[in-house]
Amino acid sequence: MENLLPTTHLQLPFQFDVSKLQGELKSILKTKWVPHFNKDGYDGKWNSIALYAKDGDPSNIFATGGDHLKETTILNNSPYFKEVINQFKCPLLSVRLLKLEKGAFIKPHRDYKLGYEDDNFRLHIPIITNKDVDFVLDGLKLEMKEGECWYTNVNYIHSVSNKGKSNRIHLVIDGKRNSWSDDLFFSLAPKESFFPEKKSSYSLEMMKGMIEELKLINTPVALETIEELQSKISAFGTAEL
Repeated sequence: MENLLPTTHLQLPFQFDVSKLQGELKSILKTKWVPHFNKDGYDGKWNSIALYAKDGDPSNIFATGGDHLKETTILNNSPYFKEVINQFKCPLLSVRLLKLEKGAFIKPHRDYKLGYEDDNFRLHIPIITNKDVDFVLDGLKLEMKEGECWYTNVNYIHSVSNKGKSNRIHLVIDGKRNSWSDDLFFSLAPKESFFPEKKSSYSLEMMKGMIEELKLINTPVALETIEELQSKISAFGTAEL
């Protein structure tokens, strides 16, 4: 098992009704969305609205979990979203809608302890997307289609760019690992493949590949990231990102 690769992503065996998802989304689009709090981590518009949040506040887009996590008024008026969320028989840490508007770019980054090996996990359910959205996780582009459900280990470097002509909107669920999720995940990948990243340094080849992806995006944030990567290549040959 020494050469076993880590499971960084999985397509889960769910297919949700796209027309119902998009139908309920229409009324939510008219409500007030909140700019993502990591303002230095993206270029363009990246907004969110909570479906579960502390004390049921739809403007509280932080992942909290615990006894104070309640349904928001948005979810109370969205029976199909509620039906989708109820498919996941685990404690919820956060449930949000995330909207990456056309032309926006999320800079390569890592999240903190959000891999299955940390007893937490993040799921993406695309509601509206397009063929020109690039979701790159650990150097691999994931093609997530509307109505599908994906686990992504966001402890690994990931970035998202929306080069299409429409906004990208995902239902994003952070859950707490339990016996239900173990049965699901381990039916799709070996239990032993869920382990922490063994090294945080990236090869020259991987960094050069990231630079080529960023050149295609060609936004101020992307160009800034290219400069950072190029300086690390020059100085060290490998970089911890």
